[in-house]
Amino acid sequence: MATSTSILLSFSLCLFLFCHISRAQLGLGQQGAGEPWMNVHRYSRVSQCKIEKLSTLELTRRVPSEAGYTEYFDQYNEQLQCVGVSACRHTIQPRGLLLPSFSSAPRLVYIVQGRGIIGTVFPGCPETFQSFQQTEQQWEQVAGGCQRFRDEHQRIHYFREGDIIALPAGVSYWGYNNGEVAVVAITTFDTISSANQLDRQHREFLLAGRERLVEQGSQIEVRLQQIKGNNLLSGFELDPLAEALGVDRELVRKIQNPDDRRGEIVLVTSGLQVLQASRQSEQLVREREVRQECQEGRGCQSNVLEAFCTMKVRQNIGDPLRADYFNPRAGRITTLNSQKLPILRFVQMSAVRALLRPNAIVSPHWNVNAHSIVYALRGCSRVQVVGHRGQTVFIGELRQGQLLVVPQYFAVTIQAQRESFEWVSIKTNDNAIVNHFVGKTSAFRGMPVEVLMNSYRISREEAMQLKFNRGNELALFAPKIEREAIRTTV
Repeated sequence: MATSTSILLSFSLCLFLFCHISRAQLGLGQQGAGEPWMNVHRYSRVSQCKIEKLSTLELTRRVPSEAGYTEYFDQYNEQLQCVGVSACRHTIQPRGLLLPSFSSAPRLVYIVQGRGIIGTVFPGCPETFQSFQQTEQQWEQVAGGCQRFRDEHQRIHYFREGDIIALPAGVSYWGYNNGEVAVVAITTFDTISSANQLDRQHREFLLAGRERLVEQGSQIEVRLQQIKGNNLLSGFELDPLAEALGVDRELVRKIQNPDDRRGEIVLVTSGLQVLQASRQSEQLVREREVRQECQEGRGCQSNVLEAFCTMKVRQNIGDPLRADYFNPRAGRITTLNSQKLPILRFVQMSAVRALLRPNAIVSPHWNVNAHSIVYALRGCSRVQVVGHRGQTVFIGELRQGQLLVVPQYFAVTIQAQRESFEWVSIKTNDNAIVNHFVGKTSAFRGMPVEVLMNSYRISREEAMQLKFNRGNELALFAPKIEREAIRTTV
């Protein structure tokens, strides 16, 4: 009996250590274990922010490639440095291949336009897409006695407009546009994540190709030239690399290829031929993902490595049917956190996708445990941000293609102009919490009327209006003219 108990305790200890190590290797610390109000890894590394004025940010640099281009927001901008993020935008033309790379920081990618496929390579995970069954041979017989190479690789994910794709730091990936229009993707990096132990800068490590160089005409371009260049393999000596890869020197010269001028997005002339799952098998994969999400909700399992290897990396937040808040006269908001997409626990980021009807407004609110990086997708809005001691740090327009940083605790409100306004916000916490001033579940709604009366020196009737005038509305409010028209009709 004592022996059985000892064996059981030893097994439990090993299981605990394996789960803990697996989580730690992927940058998931104690915060992911149930600290909803804090983001510990960010607090320990971020420097003091002294923000007196905010401004909208524009893309500052474009790097062309053979089949597209990459545009950057200046990661040295004071606002981005303060909140510890950087951002860029990829445009990939049809049949364009974004070459394999990995990043020093975790990232969230939002697909603004187009569709395609993305391949991720998670360390230690098996190649589950295979063109053969349980055989070690690399060639198979085909008609006529010829041989064909049998490929195998890790899972491929399909993406479309409105998708969020989560990529942990150090995980290599590639992307391909198999559609008929250009893919446009906005990417936000968490540069002060605990997974990035180098410094507070974003570094992209190319596994193939090289960035196409442009003339260094500004200080920003000079600094960025120091970040990217040739791929990692080009830095090794020829003979040791050939020995390590088990190939000849000529092949090593080809993959190092310092004269490759195609950039990081190359054209696949005949189209990319890779193993793809059928619709039926994709359905089976989705069912397995649902079961896996249920398992993950119960905590660390004995099959933790398998669970990680089969995690979903994407989810659509552009579909109106997925909205968490909906007001037919004001718009909709869709949130994505680690409860909906468990891999976000490892990335420690979340996302919000929203649409405002013309002249509708978002209730003034603040982020409790995260910074917010707002990217305007379509339209134009009037935005106000108020900081410490009631200081207005931003008031102005936010237009399509612009970025606005809203620091933690700063109060913000957004109002659409004459046309609808759409945006996506990336939050620096996997379960970002928002607190509103007014509306259902808001700060005002949760306070006694007497507290409001004495706080603002107003009458009871005024306090009742302040607390209840928005009724059960949540976050999104229709314009005043429409509300009055509805009241008149009623």
